[in-house]
Amino acid sequence: MSEIQIRRAKQADLSAIIAMLADDELGSAREDASLPLAQAYLDAFAAIDADPNQFLAVMADDAGIIGTLQITFLAGLSLRGARRGQIEAVRIAADRRGERLGQRLFEWAIETCRERGCRIVQLTTNKTRLDAHRFYDRLGFRATHIGYKLEL
Repeated sequence: MSEIQIRRAKQADLSAIIAMLADDELGSAREDASLPLAQAYLDAFAAIDADPNQFLAVMADDAGIIGTLQITFLAGLSLRGARRGQIEAVRIAADRRGERLGQRLFEWAIETCRERGCRIVQLTTNKTRLDAHRFYDRLGFRATHIGYKLEL
């Protein structure tokens, strides 16, 4: 097995990232992994890549991109000015699930948040993703809040 690395995503990784985001029941209804990629994805990547409070990560090995997540570093006044790491868009390639890659990716993300001075790591997850809920529970996350979203 080849060595696994976790690094900042490059524009060349976008097709693989979008394919992973689209590779489930929820994602297939909201993402478009057809090529060429929509300009909206390229614009979003450029904005993420230019923002020092964003880190779009990929997990890769010789086979290619096998995982991804995005961390947003948030400054806040609550909790005595605690800095937070917000994790979103977590995916592991379907053919690589079950290898504990998600755990490895989260261990890296939590350490990255710690290095950036975060006191809290938080995430949201769709209510229907029961396997993901069990995974986050196993990692020590607690479901302490109810999240709301308003689509515009």
